[in-house]
Amino acid sequence: MIKYLLDTNVLIRFLRGDHPVHSPATRELFAEACDGKCVLLLTEIAVAEAVWVLQSVYKTERVQVAEGLRKVILSAGIRCARRDEMLDALGRFASTKCDFMDCYLAALAAASGDSIASFDKDFDRFTDIKRWQPLSA
Repeated sequence: MIKYLLDTNVLIRFLRGDHPVHSPATRELFAEACDGKCVLLLTEIAVAEAVWVLQSVYKTERVQVAEGLRKVILSAGIRCARRDEMLDALGRFASTKCDFMDCYLAALAAASGDSIASFDKDFDRFTDIKRWQPLSA
């Protein structure tokens, strides 16, 4: 079966539906994936870039960004690296003011039980992880 790594621009055109040529083409591609004709591979980088584009360029609210990407990740024919952690990160992103990459790192830490080495106190908002701050001697 053919597999396609999704570039962020395809993901954005699908989510936004705002381009007269590209958006219909993306809907067709996602329908083919849903029908089992192909598999769409969604990377962490594409999701992170999509979050940034949707927020900074399109001024989309955090909850809408998270919900749109969550629906894509859960769609038939989509394979997402670290799927459970990605869904957790989107939930954290929707419910806090932390940036997406911090939410993703927190989700990874929660899943693995590892601590996060960081000076960023935003991680302290997450009660299911531990932050370790490097100290000078």
